[in-house]
Amino acid sequence: MTVGGGGGGGAGGVTSGKKRQRVGSNSRLSSTIAIIDSRPDNTLTERSQKTSGIRRTSSHAVIPSSSGFNDSATADVILRIFVDQLPLFDTDDSESISAVDSDQSDVQIYLHSDVLRRSKYFAALLSDRWQKESNDVDSGNSSRMFRLNLGVPATPGSIDHHLTVLQLLYTNDFSTIIHNVSIALCLLPVALELIFEDCIKACVRFIEAVPWTEDEERKILSIVPLLGKEESQELLARVSIDRNDSSEEMLHGLILSALHNHPNMAFAKAFVAKLMRDFSSKETAKRVLDRAFYSSLKIVKESLEDYSSPDFRGDHNETEAIQRLNLHTAMTNGRHLLWLVERMIELRVADTAVQEWSNQVSFTADLLRALRDDAWRNIVPGLPAVVLRCTCKLSNAVATGTILATRQVRMKIVKDWLPVLILCKDNVTPMMPSHKTVYVELEDTFLRIISTLPLSDAQELLQQCLSFSTRNVEDCPHLISAFTTWFDRANKFPQPDM
Repeated sequence: MTVGGGGGGGAGGVTSGKKRQRVGSNSRLSSTIAIIDSRPDNTLTERSQKTSGIRRTSSHAVIPSSSGFNDSATADVILRIFVDQLPLFDTDDSESISAVDSDQSDVQIYLHSDVLRRSKYFAALLSDRWQKESNDVDSGNSSRMFRLNLGVPATPGSIDHHLTVLQLLYTNDFSTIIHNVSIALCLLPVALELIFEDCIKACVRFIEAVPWTEDEERKILSIVPLLGKEESQELLARVSIDRNDSSEEMLHGLILSALHNHPNMAFAKAFVAKLMRDFSSKETAKRVLDRAFYSSLKIVKESLEDYSSPDFRGDHNETEAIQRLNLHTAMTNGRHLLWLVERMIELRVADTAVQEWSNQVSFTADLLRALRDDAWRNIVPGLPAVVLRCTCKLSNAVATGTILATRQVRMKIVKDWLPVLILCKDNVTPMMPSHKTVYVELEDTFLRIISTLPLSDAQELLQQCLSFSTRNVEDCPHLISAFTTWFDRANKFPQPDM
């Protein structure tokens, strides 16, 4: 921007050092404002737009000339606005410069110094100290007449946007013009140039209060660094957060809400599962799932412990109610646990869960005591299947190599959970007889894991698997295969006698 005598920034011209840092108008802003031309009769008319690069819009309110804007009879400032600068920001719009016609690149308007002083930039130019060093005054007139030149960037709508901000100096009602984000983004860079604080605040207040498109958000973020801390605080709060673990806490909160609080749990779980699949940080997803896994497992274990080892006294009805509550709590959180295990395996982050599941001696002991009591059959008949499905999925991840578990973990997950499987197979009727039951599937998985262990460990565990056999030998080929493999290995490489 240049300010100088009547020509194009001659003697007495001033550079833009007195402005706030300049912000170039973005060439892709779609909203423009009708250019206002100065006529000999001091009326305001709209000049027609001839270039396709600048799109007219009728949504911009025009402040009437009665307000004093462009009134040559009362004005003491003549301002020439002209295009003389390239855009300060790079643009991918090839029409950004050609869109400004030569007949639209120079406008003269009549203004009032007392109004212009609402802009700190003009207030500095019109100050007595500045005028003593400047020739921008018609001293021959009985009243002082200031002549100023204002150079603007060669971007579509640049002169329009400057004229509109100058119009806004004559009013305190910004809402008639600033009524969408696009307009606010057009005017805000100009208001920052001219340090028109009221307009800056009006633009920022409107932008902060309404939704943004992705393109608008990108433009807003490019302007934010030019705003003061207080001005940008609310805008930045929309797109950033102080806490580094905010994404983790958000995801954890969504999981808890889907598991415990949402009335349509199935849909909520499906939505959260998709979020986790698409989540950018695998480590964050792992931490969140591990945290939820430990929480649900703790509740299941405590509920079964309270059920299998009751520590209360009371009448029979009260005791029964508490026991029913313990079983329902274990069942509900068991379902949550199964969903979490499925998500962990899907994202290949179940290594911690596998290790934890292989170290559950007390949990499996309480579960065995609970299952030997027939009361659970009428209260939570699906409890054994839920717990064994968790075991089956985690064990299958080990057997297939999805989770690479140590020898100790592989042996413990079979050793601790094999008694539960055997008890369920002997005492629980499969819920879906038309399908391969979870019990047979888990048998096959345990046998595959056993095949990865040293022969001595496998020998001990295989003997316990004899209960997998059925009256019809052909119904248990997995068991036959496991024993055949063990004997083949034992006889193929016999240890020498000492």
